[in-house]
Amino acid sequence: MTPTDRPRLAVRSPADLLAAVPYLLGFHPTESVAVVALRGRRIIFAARADLPDAGADPAPPARHLAGVIDRQGAESATVVGYGPPFRVTPAVDAVREALTDVGLTVLDALRVTDGKWWSYLCAEPDCCPPDGTPYDPASSKVTATAVFAGQVALPDRAALTAQVAPHGGPVRVAMRLAAVRAEQRLLALLEEAPAGDLLGGRSLREAGVVAVRSALRRHRRGERLTDDEVAWLSLLLTHLPVRDHAWERTDGRDEDISLWTDVLRRCETELIAAPASLLAFAAWRAGQGALAAVALERGLSAHPDYSLALLLDDLLRRGVPPSELDGWPAVGQPGVMQRRPRRRGRSRRSI
Repeated sequence: MTPTDRPRLAVRSPADLLAAVPYLLGFHPTESVAVVALRGRRIIFAARADLPDAGADPAPPARHLAGVIDRQGAESATVVGYGPPFRVTPAVDAVREALTDVGLTVLDALRVTDGKWWSYLCAEPDCCPPDGTPYDPASSKVTATAVFAGQVALPDRAALTAQVAPHGGPVRVAMRLAAVRAEQRLLALLEEAPAGDLLGGRSLREAGVVAVRSALRRHRRGERLTDDEVAWLSLLLTHLPVRDHAWERTDGRDEDISLWTDVLRRCETELIAAPASLLAFAAWRAGQGALAAVALERGLSAHPDYSLALLLDDLLRRGVPPSELDGWPAVGQPGVMQRRPRRRGRSRRSI
C-alpha cells in the first residue's frame, strides 16, 4: 500500500495507467488485484492484494481493500486485476462492489494478461476489442518519465523481498565474528558502569545514542558502516531506550532507508527485530508501503511478538496515511498525539 509520493506522471489512457502501476507499487504485480485511488484528477494512493485462491470468498479481502482506499480520502478509483479471468473476474467484481459500498466512484475495471488489457466497464469493440488491447509498458512515456525521475519498478514482489534478505557467504562469516566482538564490548561496558548505574542502563543508553547518531550522520553523508559498527549498533538496539532514540530520529529520507536496510541485512537473525521495524517505519514515512511490508514480514517471522513491528504492521494493514501521524513517535502514541508541523523543506511529493 503506497501513497504516491513521487514525481508527477501524466496518465491519459488505460495503457498509461498500466504502465504507471508498477512504479506506484514499486514492483510489477502478478496474480494480484490493485486499486489506484484518485482525488479529483490526481492519483493519491495505490494498493495491492494477492488474488484469492480459486473457490475462496473474495468479499472479505475486497472490503478490507476498499476500507484502506476510503481511509485515504479518495473520491474515485480504478481497479486492475492481473491474471487469468477465472481468478481475476471474481476478485475485481468484489472490489468494485466494495468500493461502491463505501461511496467511491469506480472509473474503470481492467484485467491484464499476457501483455493485453480488457475493460469490464467498456463494451465498445472500437476501443475495447473482445480479444483485448495490446500494450507495451517499455514504450510508454509514463515509463520513460518514471525512469528519468529515478523511480524503480522491480520485476516482482520476490525481488523486493530479496532487498531485505540476509547476506550470506563471506559477509555472514565476517558479521558473526563482528557480533562476537560486539558482545565482548558490551560485557566490558557493563562491567565498567558506575556503581550507581543500575544494571548499566544509563551506560547502555549513552553508548546507544552515540552509535545511533553516528550511524545516521554517516549514512546521510553517503558513508557505509563497518562490520563492527553494524554489530555494535544492532546489539545496542535491543535496549528499548536506544531503539526509541533511533525511532524518533528516523524519517522517510532515502539515507535512513538505506541505513536500516543495510543493518537489517547484515546483523544476526536474533537482532533483526529493531532494524526491521525501523526500516519499515522509514519506508512507511516515505510512502514505500511494499518495502515496509516485506521488512515487517522478515522481522515478524523471526520475532512474532515484537511490539513495534506489530504496531507498524497494524498501521500498514489499515492503510493509515503517514500524514495522520506527523511527529510520531516524538509527540506521543497513535490516538493521543498532537499534530506537529513537518520539517521545513520536506513536503509530500506527488504523482
